[in-house]
Amino acid sequence: MTDAEHQTAFDQIGGAAPVAAMVNAFYDLMDTDPAYARLRAIHAQDLTPMRASLAGFITGWLGGPRDWFVQRPGACMMSLHRAMPIDAELGRQWVEAMTRAMAQADVEPDMADALSEVFGRMSANMTTR
Repeated sequence: MTDAEHQTAFDQIGGAAPVAAMVNAFYDLMDTDPAYARLRAIHAQDLTPMRASLAGFITGWLGGPRDWFVQRPGACMMSLHRAMPIDAELGRQWVEAMTRAMAQADVEPDMADALSEVFGRMSANMTTR
């Protein structure tokens, strides 16, 4: 096996800096683009804690340091979002904003496409109606 075959998705994306850039771009879009007004409305006024939490989740989920998971034993995205009224349109907004954020953060296109596909499935699984 080559070194590339042993790399995690976290390594392939470039580590913590690109993940942080992607998450910050996502929340910046959500906070400023009217296309994501419904998505913004279900979040707290201060997005600072969410920026850190999502970056930590994505870091561990991609195979990087698992601090987010260690700090939240047994937590999963599905259970954390269960009480939120996520419909298909809200899920679409989330995936679209994440896709745009990856482009703004210069995530390699093949990686961004793969992540967008997975994010779409995650979103569909969180849809309550």
